[in-house]
Amino acid sequence: MGTEPLPLKLSDGSRIGVIGGGPAGSFFSYFFLEMARRMELQVSLDIYEPRNFSVAGPGGCNMCGGIVSESLVQNLASEGITLPESVVQRTINSYALHMDVGSVTISTPLQEKRIASVHRGGGPRGQAPRKFGGLDGHLLGLAVKKGARVVNSRVERVERQDGHLQLIPAGGPPASYDFVAVASGVNSPARMLEPLHLAYRPPRTTKTYICEYCFGRDLIRQEMGTSMHVFLLNLPRLEFAALIPKGDYVTLCLLGRDLDRQLVQSLLDTREMKEVLPANWKQPEDYCHCSPKISTDTAVEPFADRLVFIGDCGTTRLYKDGIGAAYRTAKAAAKTAIFKGIAAEDFRRHYWPVCRQIHQDNLIGRLVFAVTRLIQGQGFARRGIWRMVSKEQQTPGSSLRMSTILWDTFTGSAPYKSVLRRALHPGFLARLLWEMLAGFWVANHHKKEARAL
Repeated sequence: MGTEPLPLKLSDGSRIGVIGGGPAGSFFSYFFLEMARRMELQVSLDIYEPRNFSVAGPGGCNMCGGIVSESLVQNLASEGITLPESVVQRTINSYALHMDVGSVTISTPLQEKRIASVHRGGGPRGQAPRKFGGLDGHLLGLAVKKGARVVNSRVERVERQDGHLQLIPAGGPPASYDFVAVASGVNSPARMLEPLHLAYRPPRTTKTYICEYCFGRDLIRQEMGTSMHVFLLNLPRLEFAALIPKGDYVTLCLLGRDLDRQLVQSLLDTREMKEVLPANWKQPEDYCHCSPKISTDTAVEPFADRLVFIGDCGTTRLYKDGIGAAYRTAKAAAKTAIFKGIAAEDFRRHYWPVCRQIHQDNLIGRLVFAVTRLIQGQGFARRGIWRMVSKEQQTPGSSLRMSTILWDTFTGSAPYKSVLRRALHPGFLARLLWEMLAGFWVANHHKKEARAL
């Protein structure tokens, strides 16, 4: 009779490699080493990260809008991870919704609901002197304090050798590991994994457009306050735009199709945007900007024997709270590896359910954003939302149904499932329908008066 193969488990002396030192890689390393310590498991862990997160510009940037939801801040606090003032560029306690029918400021629905804006690296290109720290560098430093070793090199190829995984970095000697966590995101090439012939297929992606404009803290505080400014405008190719204040800078994020400088300029030329930006301001000829890919789906088979994919290259939340998804997937992968095993079947049973939950919520998110796009194209619908939110914000003690739905949709503070459930509440739908009809009547009345004149 044949004998069954021994289960793949970590043991004293095991070596772990992590490809990528962004939030997913750092979270994984932090939790993995903490769990190993509690289990009295003696292991070593190397993080391969070629970038220097203390450097301003592309050399230290992780190409992200840099919004941390309050739910993640609370989860990190429960883990003993706090974000210092040097990392949080600004606390956002309201957001301003701008549409062609009007603008309205929505204060945080609950006092504990806050979001934080952060830089992912050392700040935008041309920024000097350096006044702050980045989120990625801070999290990587916490992992190092737990015992991780940072290898400042890019992994060019991953191979299997004698049952283990061998990482071959650029300009350095190969290193063999018992287990590898891939946290390389979706903007890094996946060719390094081709020798493994995995069933893994990366998530589908789309491109976004991110700009950094320097205004200075005083001018930002005067013109934008502590609000994130969201624009739902009926512009071709544009689905969503947001201005996020960060220290001396404002980050402009766009989602849409075929995003380019021309579309950015069209947005900057709108009345709604000009009312927010400082008077007579013009986009400079040279400014820090990028067009990173973002994940819009979940990977196929984000695991194999001795290997797991976490963060964006595994799964992430649709359009929002990518750092929160990195936290969830990284912790689930570390927990599986420490307590269950490092075989593909272990990750299928104990890690994949977390990915699947995010994926299923993203399917609902697609419906939510489809409705949002429909609203953007209908003036009466935009007017109805504006009327409903305005009344909620102006009436003390009123039910903040639309306000909380919009807050959670644009900040990623709640699952899309929760957003949709509240949006389908009969009371909410009845109120929204009433405000849409009233807005439609008012608009027609004004048109008739204008024609009479």
